[in-house]
Amino acid sequence: MAANKRSQGAALKKQSLVTYSNPNSVISDQFRTIRANLHFLTKESISKLFLITSPKEGEGKSTMAANLAVSMAQQKDKVLLIDANLRKPVIHDIFNIQNTGGLTGVLENEVTFEEAVYQTRIDNLDILTSGAALSNFVELLGNEKMESLLTRFADCYDAVLIDSPAVLASPETRVLSTYCEGVVLILKRGKTEIEKIEEAKRVLDIAEARLVGVIVNEK
Repeated sequence: MAANKRSQGAALKKQSLVTYSNPNSVISDQFRTIRANLHFLTKESISKLFLITSPKEGEGKSTMAANLAVSMAQQKDKVLLIDANLRKPVIHDIFNIQNTGGLTGVLENEVTFEEAVYQTRIDNLDILTSGAALSNFVELLGNEKMESLLTRFADCYDAVLIDSPAVLASPETRVLSTYCEGVVLILKRGKTEIEKIEEAKRVLDIAEARLVGVIVNEK
């Protein structure tokens, strides 16, 4: 997939991207460990699609997804980070880029992927923002075009990370999980209730999603 990528010229929000601003920190080292574990768990698989979600909103999953994407790119993986949280997108804010075109633009045939994708200042890391806000979340993300796009992306990148809405709040997350090789569940220490974790696990099991890891967000 050849891409005429739009370069991201604005400064990154370093306070959110610890793996970028302080790559030698303990936190950055932990993200490298997560990246290594994901590679180990999926080494036999051709697909490298990972869904990043949480039981409910406000648990830091988007920041975790962004840092994991940066960490993977720093290890020379070619990475695409997709903001599929069409309800409350924040990836464009974290990377300080415009949210134009984006995923919804591609799915609605308004722009091509090559026109919508951003090449960040970080080598090997591309971003596909959410695009314009639409109301038909489930239908848009659950159609054959979305599945076909993800298959194409998996052929072009070493890893594709999808930042999705909270699994207990958004049915489209369950649909997206079926397209992915693995799901990573983000929990927030002291905030995520045990019953919510158990409920999220049941929902993912029903969707026949593969839960490959849990990350506890300390902040």
